[in-house]
Amino acid sequence: MTPRVDPQPYLWWLVSRASGIVALALISCSVLLGLLMATKLLRRKGLNRTLVRLHEQLALAGLVGIAVHGASLLGDHWLKPGITGILVPFAIAYRPQYTGLGIIAGYLALLLGPSYYLRRRIGTRRWRSLHRATVLVWALGVVHALGAGSDGSTVWLRALVIVTGVPIVYLFALRMLQSATRAAGRPASTPATRRAAVDHGGRSHAPRAARGKPTDNERRNRPVDVPVTDP
Repeated sequence: MTPRVDPQPYLWWLVSRASGIVALALISCSVLLGLLMATKLLRRKGLNRTLVRLHEQLALAGLVGIAVHGASLLGDHWLKPGITGILVPFAIAYRPQYTGLGIIAGYLALLLGPSYYLRRRIGTRRWRSLHRATVLVWALGVVHALGAGSDGSTVWLRALVIVTGVPIVYLFALRMLQSATRAAGRPASTPATRRAAVDHGGRSHAPRAARGKPTDNERRNRPVDVPVTDP
C-alpha cells in the first residue's frame, strides 16, 4: 500500500503549480480569441461586443493567476525564492533561465493587459501594434511552463500546449500576412496627395500648387456666376 503523504508542507507549492497552469490556460485562450477576432475568422452580427468582453476578462483573470503563481512561491519552504527571486529575472537559483523568462512574461502581461483601457489615449493604431506583443507573453509562458514547471514533462501539459499553440501560431502568421497584404496594397502617401482637397461630392482635386494660375482662355470660358480667383 502506498503511504499517505501529508500535503501540508507542499501547500504553497501546490497553489503555485495550480495557479500557474490556470494562468497559462487563460492567457492561451485570451490570445487565441483575440487572434480569431483580429483575423476576422470569428465574425457574427451582434457577437463582437461579447467576444471583446470575454477577451478582456480572460486576460485579466490570467493576470490574477500570474500574480497568485508568483506570490504563493514566497511560502514555499523548499524553494525559498524571496522577493528578489520572484521579481528579478534570472536571480533565482532554481532553473534561472526558465524562471527568468517567466518573470519577463509576467511583466509584459502586466504592461499589455491593462493597455486596452488606455487605447484612446495612446491611439488605436499604436495600441494595436503594442497589443500584438501579447503573443510573446504566451510564448514566454509556454517556455517557462515546460522548462521550469514540475509538470513540464507530463503528457497532459504538452497536449494543452499543442492544442492551443498550433492554432495560435497559425492565426498569428495569418494576421501578419493580412497586415503585409494591406500595407502592400495601400497607395503611397506623398505631400502632394496629402494636400489634395476632396469636395463633398467625392471628387478628388489636384493640389493647388499643381494647378497653376488660370489662363486667359480659361478666364473667358468660365461661367459668369463662378468667381475667378487666383490660387
